[in-house]
Amino acid sequence: MTLVRAFLVGGLLCGLAQLILDTTKANPAIIMVSAVSVGAVLSGLGLYGPLVTLGGAGATIPLTGFGHLLVTGMVEDATRSGLFGILTGGFRAASAALMAAIIFGYLMSVLFNPKG
Repeated sequence: MTLVRAFLVGGLLCGLAQLILDTTKANPAIIMVSAVSVGAVLSGLGLYGPLVTLGGAGATIPLTGFGHLLVTGMVEDATRSGLFGILTGGFRAASAALMAAIIFGYLMSVLFNPKG
């Protein structure tokens, strides 16, 4: 049942982004930044946490989950380190995912030649 909930929540979030892309003149960059921002705002308001509990990876993998990750890290470090934690929390929380993206992106660029 966990996989079904993750599929439904993730599919709903991605389908909503695709619907916005298809029905507006917004380009993909605006939609991606908006998704991260919406995830951050909903997380700050305490509304995204229950969605993560319900959907698991279906809520954390899309870009809205990245905004949630940043805010969650900031809140955790702010309670632990005070005001300085707001500046460092997002970096600490997202560092492993960002390093993985950099490393795998570099490896793919070395291993494969682009066509065009």
